[in-house]
Amino acid sequence: MSEQEAFEAATMCFACGPDNPVGLQIRFTLVDGRCSGEFTPNENHVGYENTVHGGIIYSALDDVMANVLYLQQIKAHTARCEIRYRKPLEVGQTVSLSGWIERQKRRLIV
Repeated sequence: MSEQEAFEAATMCFACGPDNPVGLQIRFTLVDGRCSGEFTPNENHVGYENTVHGGIIYSALDDVMANVLYLQQIKAHTARCEIRYRKPLEVGQTVSLSGWIERQKRRLIV
C-alpha cells in the first residue's frame, strides 16, 4: 500500500482524516522508517483557558505511532500508553510529531 492509498483509506480518522471536519487533519509522511507530521491546535481543542486538552495531544501522539506501522503495512493497535506531560501546550502553537520503531518482539512494538 502506498502512502497515498493508506491516506485515502482513513479519510474520517479524527487525527489524520482530511474529510473529518472536526478532526486534526494531520498529514503524515514516512521517510526511512520515521513518520512525521505537524498540526496547530485551535480554539476547538481547548481543555481550559488557552491550554490544549490532553486528550487532543494524546490523539496526535497515538496517531503518529499508528501511522509508523500503518504506512509500513503493519497491522496493530495501541494496547497501552503512558504519557507524562512536561508543560502546557497553548492554542496556536505548532506541534511537530515524529515516530519510529525502536524495537519489535513478537506482538510488542515499541
